[in-house]
Amino acid sequence: MKATAIAHPIQGLIKYHGLEDARLRIPFHDSISACVGALHTTTTVEATESLKEDSVVINGKKAVGTDLERVEIVLNKLRKMTDHSGFFHVVSENSVTSGKGLGFSASGFAALGVAACAALGFHVDYMSLCELVRLGAGSATRSLAGSFAIWYANKNGKSYAEPLVKPEAVDLGMVIIPISSSIRTDEAHSEVLSSPLFKARLKYVAKIIKTMEEAIKTGDIVTIGRLAEEDSLNLHASTMTGEAHMVLWEPETVRIIKEVQRMRREDISAWYSIDTGPSVFINTFKGQVEAVADRLREQGFSNIITSKVGGNPFLSSKHLF
Repeated sequence: MKATAIAHPIQGLIKYHGLEDARLRIPFHDSISACVGALHTTTTVEATESLKEDSVVINGKKAVGTDLERVEIVLNKLRKMTDHSGFFHVVSENSVTSGKGLGFSASGFAALGVAACAALGFHVDYMSLCELVRLGAGSATRSLAGSFAIWYANKNGKSYAEPLVKPEAVDLGMVIIPISSSIRTDEAHSEVLSSPLFKARLKYVAKIIKTMEEAIKTGDIVTIGRLAEEDSLNLHASTMTGEAHMVLWEPETVRIIKEVQRMRREDISAWYSIDTGPSVFINTFKGQVEAVADRLREQGFSNIITSKVGGNPFLSSKHLF
């Protein structure tokens, strides 16, 4: 049986960094994200008895190494949950293939979980599906929840995400500039634990997580933007001060930061947000998205994506194979 699922990647607003349990991908603290409606991962899965091993193709290339291992962890867990004795043919494509730190691992594993369960005709409850996709990427729980979502590190013994409001409830628009990098985000999540600032970050996040949640529920764009920007600086300060001194930003990242600061001095509502990578999200009101995008085009950036907040994954009849 074959099934296809489409999921949206996430922008971390209060970002997670570091895993308390790397095997189960359970973070040290709660985090909050927004799904990016303009971006998506499409994944087609076929459950079959004809293959001798799983076949996984991501963005046109056969998955190998760590990428394949992460997919296999999810598929092997699903086999145990369903007693499926066969294998899977998986083809997955991201709508954008350049840029690091755009949240595609989240949408990739959310789409994989939804499509694989559908391919098996397995009706799984939401909590179990969260735990399944989290084995591939922790943030997949937030893509699964859709919209603005909070991912609980530990709530009543469970680590899962749930939506805070519907996507259209908040007047948030995003301008996204993908920037490429060769650094794997998994390296950053393990490296940050060696930073002398990491314990301070845990205290900081615990203090502001409720403020962000309240800002989302009340539609306070200014506070959402400001906190996401401050959290970006806090996260990257921790990363840069780990033992490997990992600097994830590229020169284009800094150029965008400076331009956003200039916009605010000119009373354009814009705040930058940077996950574990060099790509930049700029948060603003929906009505100011084009003004912000135009400013970035004037600075020579042509690969600009504008977006609203996206919803949760859904099944599609348009298969990739």
